[in-house]
Amino acid sequence: MGKVIFLLNVSLDGYIESPDGSLDWSNVDEELHSWFNERERSLEALVYGRRLFEVMNAHWPTAASQPGVSDIEIEYARIWNEHPKVVVSRTLQEAPAGWRLMSGEPEAILAELRRDFSGDLGIGGPTLAQGFIQRGLVDEYGLVIHPVILGGGKRFFPGLERPIGLELLETKTFTSGAVHLRYAAR
Repeated sequence: MGKVIFLLNVSLDGYIESPDGSLDWSNVDEELHSWFNERERSLEALVYGRRLFEVMNAHWPTAASQPGVSDIEIEYARIWNEHPKVVVSRTLQEAPAGWRLMSGEPEAILAELRRDFSGDLGIGGPTLAQGFIQRGLVDEYGLVIHPVILGGGKRFFPGLERPIGLELLETKTFTSGAVHLRYAAR
C-alpha cells in the first residue's frame, strides 16, 4: 500500500502563504521545479483541498500552450494533467472533467481512495491536510523550506492535541537556498 504524502513550499517560520493569502514569496527556479516534477511523477494520484484545486486547475490544464512557458513547466503540466486528481470540498457541487469530487471525514475519504489507488497519494492544501494530520493518516511530510520569513499567514502544520514523532528520511539543499526535509511519521 502506498503512502499518504503532504509536501508543500513553506517559509522558514512555518507558513505556506502570506498574511494576504499570497503564494508569490517562494522561489521555484528551474532546479527546484525539476525536482518537484520528479516528486509529482512518483505519485499515483493528487488529492487537493478546494483552494489548492482552484489555484492549480486555473493554470496547469493549459499551461503548456501559454507563451513563455519553460520546458520544465511544460513537463510539469504534462505530468500533472496525466495524474488522476481528486478535489475534497464541502462547498463544490461538481468537479470539472478530469477531477473526482469527494467530501466527508478524512478516514472515509482515504478508505475510498485506497479502493481505487494502491500507490502514493499526494495530499495538497493545508486545510485538507489538517484533518489527515490530526488523525494520524499522513505517512510522510515533505517541507521545501524557503529562505524567507513571512511573519504570519496560513501555517503548514495544524494545532495538535499531542506531538507526532518523525524520522528524518532525506534532506536536499538547492542552490536557491531552499532546503527539502522529508520525514516519516512514527
